[in-house]
Amino acid sequence: MSVLSDVDIKRYMEEGELDIEPFYEKSLTPNGYDLSIEEIYIPKEDQRITNGVAVIPALTWFAISTKEYVKMGSKITGQLWIRSSYARKGILSSFGKVDAGFHGTLTISCFNAKDREVEIPIGERFCQIVFEELLTKPSELYDKKSGRFQNQRGIKLEATGSSERR
Repeated sequence: MSVLSDVDIKRYMEEGELDIEPFYEKSLTPNGYDLSIEEIYIPKEDQRITNGVAVIPALTWFAISTKEYVKMGSKITGQLWIRSSYARKGILSSFGKVDAGFHGTLTISCFNAKDREVEIPIGERFCQIVFEELLTKPSELYDKKSGRFQNQRGIKLEATGSSERR
């Protein structure tokens, strides 16, 4: 596996092997792309915030949906990393891989580990996706292997089933 540079990301997008909608040049980093916040869901308060600033209570779990809809090609996978500015505010997050062949927005599980509330503006860049090229095409892509979240938009939580965007 090799990490894609900004040059590689643009080339793969031109070739149709990768897509990011909407795409903002300023969000492209030397070795990835910064994803921004479309929506925040705070189950403890049954709140969905889609504009303005979300106020996350102390010691509270919440979920974020990315604004960007990503389309991973057959030989592209991604890793998600929190931006250090949020880690410094006490936000913890669980990140994983974005599978080859996945299409959709991303739902990110987060926790405010501080003993006071934290403000998070909607639309702000929250995490970076680092794209990697697989050495060979997988035998089955995401949509065939599991595909449970294929083409999702907004926050989708498997546990409750009721958190899909309304």
